[in-house]
Amino acid sequence: MSKASVLINFLQALLAIVLGNVAYFLLMPSLPAVAQHHRFHVDLGTVVDFWFCLVAYGLIRTARKWK
Repeated sequence: MSKASVLINFLQALLAIVLGNVAYFLLMPSLPAVAQHHRFHVDLGTVVDFWFCLVAYGLIRTARKWK
């Protein structure tokens, strides 16, 4: 792998984490209490937050392939 492709993959992952967390924390007040993340605890909210990041990553990768 070239340095450029590693950098692009890193930036895509970073953008997915940022976008996924922004989406999660904007929607968190409307989520059920069990799906809300509590600081310094591994709970269902952590899994839901991860899922938002995973969806964002999938959307970014799909959009790049359509180019």
